[in-house]
Amino acid sequence: MHAYAFAALVLGVSLAAPQAAPPQDPQAVARAIQHRYDAVGDFSADFVHAYQGGVLRKTATERGTVVIKKPARMRWTYESPEKKVFVADGLRIYSYIPEDRQVLISPVPAEDDATTPAMFLSGKGQLTRDFTAAFPATPDPLPGTITLILTPKRPEAEYEWLMLVVDRGTWRLRKLVTGDAQGGQSTFTFTNVRENTGVQDKEFRFTIPKGVDVVTTNGQARD
Repeated sequence: MHAYAFAALVLGVSLAAPQAAPPQDPQAVARAIQHRYDAVGDFSADFVHAYQGGVLRKTATERGTVVIKKPARMRWTYESPEKKVFVADGLRIYSYIPEDRQVLISPVPAEDDATTPAMFLSGKGQLTRDFTAAFPATPDPLPGTITLILTPKRPEAEYEWLMLVVDRGTWRLRKLVTGDAQGGQSTFTFTNVRENTGVQDKEFRFTIPKGVDVVTTNGQARD
């Protein structure tokens, strides 16, 4: 998994007014989530990121904060146990782990290529266009929620499927789970969600620290 493709899909997706009952069609649920997501211009939250499985059969739990603003801007700040920062400024994605003394830089994907989970957060892609939705045989046990499985309509290198756990009727996202081809499972749990608060563009400026290596996606490096 590339460092900047670690994340989730839609965040802070709550309808303005609760519905009496959720649709029974998974595509209808996906449309409802997308509808509310389209109305969210910026949001922030605390997150817990848990990973387990994969080729190395490792497990890890990390915590941090996320700030998103459309179009194509986001900042993921991991606070513990290791400091990490991932920033998209609308044009480029910066991945920085201070311990590694290295910054990876890649371009923000074009609209038609924006099917990595993190890019959906910043306003690129469409749930119903890019995924096939279904209800899983075993839903998440979190009370008062609906679980939706999303399978990409074209093969993706970063993940094989996504799972959204949303509140019934309000569609607020509680969890986002991704599964990869190596059997790894990455779970994000969001709390303290704040929507449309007028996040400033300065939140997404990244200054490359002095003395670190800089590597671009074409393999070129510079000091």
